[in-house]
Amino acid sequence: MFQTWAMSYKKREQLTCSDKDKTKLLVISKSKTEEVRKVQRAKILLLYMDRVSIPTIGKQVGLSKVSVYDCIDKALSFGVIAALDDLSGRGIPAEISDEDHSWVTSIACQSPLDYGYAYETWTYSLLAGYIKKNCERVGYPKLKNASKSLVYGILNKAGIKPHKIEYYLEKRDELFEEKMAQVLAVYKDVAIINKEEDDAKKHNEQVTKRTRTTISYDEKPGIQALKNIGAQLLPVLGKHATVGRDYEYKRLGTLSLLAAIDLHSGQIIPLITKRHRSEEFIMFLKKTTEVYPSDWKIRVILDNHSAHRSKETMKFLESIPGKFEFVFTPTHGSWLNMIEMFFSKIARGFLRDIRVKSLKDLEERIYLGLKLINEEPVVFRWKYKIEEAIVNNN
Repeated sequence: MFQTWAMSYKKREQLTCSDKDKTKLLVISKSKTEEVRKVQRAKILLLYMDRVSIPTIGKQVGLSKVSVYDCIDKALSFGVIAALDDLSGRGIPAEISDEDHSWVTSIACQSPLDYGYAYETWTYSLLAGYIKKNCERVGYPKLKNASKSLVYGILNKAGIKPHKIEYYLEKRDELFEEKMAQVLAVYKDVAIINKEEDDAKKHNEQVTKRTRTTISYDEKPGIQALKNIGAQLLPVLGKHATVGRDYEYKRLGTLSLLAAIDLHSGQIIPLITKRHRSEEFIMFLKKTTEVYPSDWKIRVILDNHSAHRSKETMKFLESIPGKFEFVFTPTHGSWLNMIEMFFSKIARGFLRDIRVKSLKDLEERIYLGLKLINEEPVVFRWKYKIEEAIVNNN
């Protein structure tokens, strides 16, 4: 059994090119004499390398999303300069039979390792080379001059992309459903408590005093401290519409964010460290005990990281018996942990494209970002359905 993960559209890998090719793209994108389609394609590739969204690119160049994707796919397969022109052999020549198509597709659906290559996946160049070398021997002589673009056209029509890898997640926890139900039961309990408190406030009734809370905890390691080499240029009216940034930067190291979100109040409890071992996890637990009244119990939803079950952690928990209750998500079930939604939110928010002067500067920027979020906390609410896990951020 396995679980697959779907996206609203298929995610392409990041496109890169040499400085020379990028300069050429810039020149073509501003040209008044080049073919319109070349100018459009150059603009598409430049915008995509700047991580502009596909719908926005389409609007800026006046093309459909399908056309934008087609240009990007050609660039990823053949390079940015080759993608500016119509590929030679575009379309499948009529003399190439259905049997020829089927043979090419069948080879693409097997591993290059089976044919004596060291490659893990086929490239169009590798596949075209194999086809030209072996087609006559196996009875497909019309493919003797097969080019990369011909192979691309055959496989594209068949919906096959042998150079791409999509990952799936095999379910390895035999108690997955049981543990998932346990986590969702906690969310339901939190939702009931929150509703009772909200209703009491609406009717100006006395809120029942709580003596426990539930937090969702995880680590976000590897937050990079990147320093600009050149000066960062701000937009200038009539000249530059965007922030200007030198392509070169310096890596200063990484930090880990250990954080929990209070599922009743939406408050974030953060701790920034250089590592995330048992020692740092215990530091976080100690910090958590300082946040809440001394007589409160703290229920923690967390994953099965070794630091969460280590001897050091167990020894600390034994020193304060009954203070913490751990609810573990199933193996490969970290998506059930609401803090993951928050990490995604800040990755798309103040951490996106961040540049700093030092590791200390990065630490201060993260704490500042979280402080501002805590000034207007958001309670993450899980719509409780065992068979349908949906997270809402109200």
